[in-house]
Amino acid sequence: MDAGEGLSRLRALGFADADAQELWGHFDAAERRGKQGHGHARIPWLEGLEGYDPSAEPRLLDEKDGFQRWHGGGAIGYLVLGRVVRVQLEQPPAHARLLVCERTFPTGMLGHHVRRLADGGLVSVLTATSPRRLGHPAGGPKLAGTNPLAIGIPSSGGDPVVVDASMGAVTWGDVVAGLAQEEELVPFGGEQAHKAFAIALGLQLFVDALVREEGHGAVLLVARPEADPVPALRSLAAGVRLPGDG
Repeated sequence: MDAGEGLSRLRALGFADADAQELWGHFDAAERRGKQGHGHARIPWLEGLEGYDPSAEPRLLDEKDGFQRWHGGGAIGYLVLGRVVRVQLEQPPAHARLLVCERTFPTGMLGHHVRRLADGGLVSVLTATSPRRLGHPAGGPKLAGTNPLAIGIPSSGGDPVVVDASMGAVTWGDVVAGLAQEEELVPFGGEQAHKAFAIALGLQLFVDALVREEGHGAVLLVARPEADPVPALRSLAAGVRLPGDG
């Protein structure tokens, strides 16, 4: 799929041009990074998805020192986080800020959002919940979403480190893109899968404990860095590919 087709299909769904451009940028970045489950395949997926309003605007509900609470207001999660990230770049915290985003789904490739913050000079940690698709490795009901965790660390060298890992052996995006079967969606780690399950469950409860309205959400921490550790790490790594490198 090229940009012309992608943008045309997004506009046909009712997204304004700026929002269509933002969505295409997200999907195309994922595609180019080899994350096809979050890439172009998400456009036909959106064409069959219900429950979002392409004209809706996210709302800032509450703001105090070091804290913001946002609500999706019917907007799709990609654009909610896009708005939240823009606000942090325009009005960065004095030191650190915790952001709780209610009714924010789907959120896509979380590394996309923390990379934007890192490029803007901010440290960030982001997680988001999704439909419960992971159960205990020993069996039983689905208790947690795949609940990815993304971390972005800026660098004076202009090459941030971006960590973005889902707790599933495959992602739901892989299923959407036809790259995996739903039964393959289990906690990663094989015999050590209980570790991934524990992290997924912890992140699920972390977000659920902070949102006031039932539904999928996201929690983001942004901070101004006090040091610049990435260049020294890259020197130590001696050319080894680090997370998020192209």
